[in-house]
Amino acid sequence: MAILSIRIIGDPVLRTVADPVTEFGPELAKLVADMMDTMEDVEGAGLAAPQIGVSQRLFTYRIGGVEGHIINPVLENSDDYQPDEVEGCLSIPGLGFPVRRYRATKATGVDLHGNPVSVEAEGMLARCFQHETDHLDGILYTDRLEGEDRKAALRAIRNANYHAVTEKTTAKRASSVGSSFGGGSFGIPE
Repeated sequence: MAILSIRIIGDPVLRTVADPVTEFGPELAKLVADMMDTMEDVEGAGLAAPQIGVSQRLFTYRIGGVEGHIINPVLENSDDYQPDEVEGCLSIPGLGFPVRRYRATKATGVDLHGNPVSVEAEGMLARCFQHETDHLDGILYTDRLEGEDRKAALRAIRNANYHAVTEKTTAKRASSVGSSFGGGSFGIPE
């Protein structure tokens, strides 16, 4: 399998609503395997296809020993929220801010063979599903910030030298920027 380059904020694919997956076969199976390998390489908790430049509705995840992928996900969120937790993103390296997310979610979709998938999640896994589905809708976690956190995030993004980050290999970026977070990652250094 291959370790893929992760797209960094500023890449238009991260702001585009991803297309539904309609073709299932060896190419999709390879994409899922490569995404899992890439996510493992950067010690990520989740990875959405747009983050590796593929505008398709697919994400992989690995949190607390639970791992998998969901294609064409649809989320049913609880009405209540979990406590705000610091979140980051592999596509916005080095930043982390508290984000409001629903307490629980049920993610439905299909696997790489087109078989139905349904995963009920709470806590960090629910947070991951919401974060990755946002990517499929062209939304970054920083879009969900408000007030001083939003101002600080936008200022940090403006001042960041992401060009230097994109020139590194994926593995080197993971070790230099960091990406581990509570048994999984959204791109926040430990």
